[in-house]
Amino acid sequence: VQFVESGGGLVQPGGSLRLSCAASGSMAGIRVMGWYRRTPGKQREFVAQILSSSTTTYDDSVKGRFTISRDIAKNTVYLQMNSLKPEDTAVYYCHADYIHWGQGTQVTVSS
Repeated sequence: VQFVESGGGLVQPGGSLRLSCAASGSMAGIRVMGWYRRTPGKQREFVAQILSSSTTTYDDSVKGRFTISRDIAKNTVYLQMNSLKPEDTAVYYCHADYIHWGQGTQVTVSS
C-alpha cells in the first residue's frame, strides 16, 4: 500500500483544513490507520487513529478540534482540523498499521 497525502497549506489561527490520505491499494485487512505529526527539533507525535471497527482515538491536544474518518470505498483516510492553532504547525503523516506511511504534508498555522 502506498499513500498520497494532500490538503496541507497555510491557514490563519482559528481556521480549518482537511487532510486526505489516498491509498493506492485496498484498505481491506488494515487494522488501524492514523495520523502523526512532526515539528523541527521534536519527535514524531501521535495525533489520531481509527480502527477497522471505526473506534477513534485522539491526542488530548487535538481532542474536540480534529476528526479522523475513513472511506473504505475510496481507500482514503481523512483528518478534519478545525480551530487550528499555531502549535498545530507541523508536517503531518498518515499511516496504515504503522507499516505504510505517506510522504507528509505541511500544515502551517500563522497570521
